[in-house]
Amino acid sequence: MAKNLVIVESPAKAKTIKKFLGTGYDVIASQGHVRDLPKSQLGIDIENDFDPKYITIRGKGELLAELRKAAKKADRIYLATDPDREGEAISWHLQKLLKLDENENSRITFNEITKNAIKNSLKNPRKVDAALVDAQQARRVLDRIVGYKISPLLWAKIKSGLSAGRVQSVALKLICDREKEISEFKPVEYWSLDAELTNGKTTIPVHFHGEGDKRKELASEKETDEYIKKAGKTFKCKEVKTSEKHRKAPLPFTTSTLQQEASKMLNFSTKKTMQLAQSLYEGVEIKGHGTIGLITYLRTDSVRVSEEADGNVRKYIEETYGKEYVTTADVNKGTGKKIQDAHEAIRPSYIDIPLETIKSSLSRDLFRLYQLIWKRFVASRMESAAYKTVKATFDANGVIFTCASSKLTFPGYMTVYSTEEDKVSENDGDLTKINEGDVLKLKEMKKEQHFTLPPAHFTEASLVKTLEELRIGRPSTYAPTITTILARHYVLKEKKNLYTTELGEAVNSIMNGYFPEIVNTEFTALMEDTLDSVETGDVDWKSIVRNFYPDLEEAVKEAEKNLEKVKVMDEETDIVCEQCGRKMVIKYGPHGKFLACPGFPECRNTKSYNEKTEYKCPKCGGDILLMKSRKGRRYYSCEHHPECDYMSWTKPDAGVESTT
Repeated sequence: MAKNLVIVESPAKAKTIKKFLGTGYDVIASQGHVRDLPKSQLGIDIENDFDPKYITIRGKGELLAELRKAAKKADRIYLATDPDREGEAISWHLQKLLKLDENENSRITFNEITKNAIKNSLKNPRKVDAALVDAQQARRVLDRIVGYKISPLLWAKIKSGLSAGRVQSVALKLICDREKEISEFKPVEYWSLDAELTNGKTTIPVHFHGEGDKRKELASEKETDEYIKKAGKTFKCKEVKTSEKHRKAPLPFTTSTLQQEASKMLNFSTKKTMQLAQSLYEGVEIKGHGTIGLITYLRTDSVRVSEEADGNVRKYIEETYGKEYVTTADVNKGTGKKIQDAHEAIRPSYIDIPLETIKSSLSRDLFRLYQLIWKRFVASRMESAAYKTVKATFDANGVIFTCASSKLTFPGYMTVYSTEEDKVSENDGDLTKINEGDVLKLKEMKKEQHFTLPPAHFTEASLVKTLEELRIGRPSTYAPTITTILARHYVLKEKKNLYTTELGEAVNSIMNGYFPEIVNTEFTALMEDTLDSVETGDVDWKSIVRNFYPDLEEAVKEAEKNLEKVKVMDEETDIVCEQCGRKMVIKYGPHGKFLACPGFPECRNTKSYNEKTEYKCPKCGGDILLMKSRKGRRYYSCEHHPECDYMSWTKPDAGVESTT
């Protein structure tokens, strides 16, 4: 029987696809890239027009032998790696290593791992897209040059183990700039003025608006008191305005918006979100259905969906909620971008499989992310939510106060999906009994002092949003960028907020001083657009590198010559080294933080770092420390151990504890 060989990246994806193809097909996973630039050297021939020197990735020899053996036996070979630049490059490398005919239509792509999508892709194979491959090579080579040219400089001037990157350095700069903005912020005083009015039957809370037709901000208590005095005790209703407002349904998820919402609503890191989404895309075992891919491809800038999926979800909404809930708006539009818009939005692959069926087969976090994607997609095809709003304006001797209320009259998409923003609505009281011309008496006046707040610290969600708005990086880069700056300890994460460390500030200072173009947001955005032009075939990828490299080389030489060594102090603790009496400092190792004596190498004492938490011991009132067992499992223990034997595997306020 004729055999066809299908090569994908991951074993999970291979298992899912094999189920649809049957015995006439072998499906083997390359387990990611099979060739790459060498780790031990730059791997780019600068003298020979920046030719990359690819080598087989260490440890892939046995796998390649298996692939070559299977390729020799196959009558037809299909390269079914992911439908993006990275996937195209993997197919190209496989083509080279397996010595496949470059002119043969062997490349297949699909946006979702379903039977129809797989079968249709097999009917429409194409050649490997050289422009997509070049776009990946351009990014890989540029990132390698930046990293391998600047990182050794950071090792020499600060300490070993550091890195710079084309996108990560910009992300670090954004966080550093925000921290500086916060530290230099000077609060400005302002006042609010509220009143309670009554007509004997009802009480209405109103808010100071201004004077006459002009809105006014209250800057001081003196100014506020003047308006209180001028307003007096009588308030006449000047206008009552009733209107209907609509809140549009959200668009289905892109990579960026999925990462943002998963962070805000599920408290997931960008890395965790992408790992879970990858599993949902590649395939999971669902009772009664076998191994299936539950969502479409997870790296996309597009909000479009296929006509078939659009029709299916509208049918589902009509049958489940009623025809009036199906939107009549034209929501199936692309982003207008050429790049990544070839993909659909992130959506469920099987809208007809009930959530309850899927829930029983998935882990808690995997289901929570799937449910978020499912609800967002269904909501995107539903009608807007409608509110009836009433706004009343009151005149007190020329001083204007207002109040407003709103009532949900049609839930629309909010039946399925709503955020905290959706739930917020003004509700200042029952205005249905107030008419124009009514005179109300002052019941109580309340003034309050406030101060403007500094900008909020970046979170992973807000950083992703900012990177996208500035056109820095692309969907596939957000999660690894944030993961890298956290792993390098340039940035710390506490209760969702991102804070720069002294080390991060030092690295950012060098990048700003000697490599301003690399951390310039406008330059980086322009570079991204230029790299996208490679993908469309409008720009030769090597021309970008040729233009970029000379300036970088000159900047590196300048920094090597003039930059002095930077001393970054370790964070000192109150814990005294029992061997020499010095205060121990926090160091970072492969497994996280640990305590070390600053007297190294004379004193080599180290110990585990037990982080103090916000909790108090329920037995003795001492501080609770977050600790790790020998096997690496986290647990909570009292700081007074062993005098106090409190210990818990869960947070002290979670209600489950053990004192063994």
